[in-house]
Amino acid sequence: MEARVWDALVSVAKKAYTAGLGEGAVPRPLIMPLVRGELIGMIWVRPLKVGQDALTGIAELSNIAAAARADEVVLAWETHDVATACELPIVGPAPCLNMVLATQDGHVLHQFPYTEQLLSRSSDGWASVAPDWMPAPAPQPGGELVPPIQAAVNYSFTPIDIDHPDPFGVTVVLMEEDGYRVSLTEAFTR
Repeated sequence: MEARVWDALVSVAKKAYTAGLGEGAVPRPLIMPLVRGELIGMIWVRPLKVGQDALTGIAELSNIAAAARADEVVLAWETHDVATACELPIVGPAPCLNMVLATQDGHVLHQFPYTEQLLSRSSDGWASVAPDWMPAPAPQPGGELVPPIQAAVNYSFTPIDIDHPDPFGVTVVLMEEDGYRVSLTEAFTR
C-alpha cells in the first residue's frame, strides 16, 4: 500500500474515533477493503449482542472484501470495545485504536494508544471525551490479532461463491439488510 493511502486511512480512522468519542461512543469495528490500491469503501459492523453474536458479526466484515476479491484490507477497532463485546481478555494497550493492514501474504498491526480527556458528562452519566493520542509503538508484522479480527482477515481473502451475475452487489445488499453500515466509493457503487 502506498504511504499516502495508508496515512489517509489512518487519518480517517482517527477523525472517526475523535468524533465518536466526542459524542460519547466508540465507533464500531470497521473494514476498508482495497482492490489494486483503490478503496472499495468503508463497512462498519452491525449492532452486536455481547458474546458469540459479536464474534460472528465482526468476522462477517470480511464478506464485502471477499466478494470484491480485495487484495488488501484495513480493519480498525478499539481494544477494550472488542474485548468487552466478544467476552475476550484485553490484549495490548487500552484504550487504543488498532489498525491492521492485511494482504493474502500476511498482516501488520498498527496501534494508536490514547488517553481520554473528559469534555463533559450528561445528567444520565454519558461521558464525552477527546482522545489524546500517545506515541504509537512500532508496527508489528504478524502481530497478534484477537480472534474475530483474525477471522475477518482470513475470510477477506477467501472467495465467496454466490451463483448470481453480481456477487458483489448481492453481498452489499445482504449486509445492509443485516444492519452493516456500508459506504462505497463512487467507483464501486451499484
